[in-house]
Amino acid sequence: MFIQIKLLIIGILIICPSIFNYSQIIDPSQKWIKVIDGLNFPEGPAYDGVSSIYLSNCYGGWITKYSDEKADTFVIKNNSRINIDKTNGLAYGKDGYLYACEYGYGQILRIDQNKNVEVYANGYDGTKFNRPNDLVIDANGNIYFTDPKSYDKNILDGRIFFINAKTKQIKLVADSLAFPNGINISPIDGKLYVGESAKQKIVRFNITDGCGLADKEDFVFLPGGDPDGIEFDVDGNLYVAHFGGKAVYIFSPEGKQIQKIETPGSKPTNLEFGDSNYKTLYLTEVETNALYKIKVLKN
Repeated sequence: MFIQIKLLIIGILIICPSIFNYSQIIDPSQKWIKVIDGLNFPEGPAYDGVSSIYLSNCYGGWITKYSDEKADTFVIKNNSRINIDKTNGLAYGKDGYLYACEYGYGQILRIDQNKNVEVYANGYDGTKFNRPNDLVIDANGNIYFTDPKSYDKNILDGRIFFINAKTKQIKLVADSLAFPNGINISPIDGKLYVGESAKQKIVRFNITDGCGLADKEDFVFLPGGDPDGIEFDVDGNLYVAHFGGKAVYIFSPEGKQIQKIETPGSKPTNLEFGDSNYKTLYLTEVETNALYKIKVLKN
């Protein structure tokens, strides 16, 4: 009888190991592979859904395009009729445009494949945005973006805006935030997740029928650094670049820490999956001024 029970337990462990141990998503023995160096405060990687990754050089004034294992300059601030100073978060829309947070002049830019740049939005209620940081595009092409100002946990002047893709109407959907930073929408619960960096935590909101935000709640706390860019995989696991903490954290949809992966430098800024199978994770890191990639086991 004892032998039968033991064999049954072994069989369950073989068939369903996750019942007893949450599977690791990234092999901890792997090393990050550097794919581009010589960048200038890289941020906001965005995958075009085909073969290219775009990323900002926040302090350098240009956007890099990485494709076919080669890096080329996509947009330079001095080569555009539009005022461009410092881009940050990027997102590639299904409409074929690259959207960029440009915090030097407080605007959202839209860029086509011919490198033509236009101002998509530059203010709300008669005033300029403060310093657009990161953005996410929902299934209907609408944009949510963070607009922080003061980096102080006691000065709650950070905001989140919504831009309607059809009407271009801009709505203030959340305020009183402590430096809202990375932003994304979960494919599992449909909620909007935001890094509230000055309070070292990730918060989330319900998205209402009118595309507004409601029911803000804390999701996870990350002391010892700032939660910066965030990304989801198809299972709804949340990946967080922990700026100053030298790590990428992975959390389950329930907020359980699955894994912590050390990064090449202490200041990772943002993350993006760079293939349709969610098998390659890209990371921007500013202490080494480089773009890295690593393989993902699951998805």
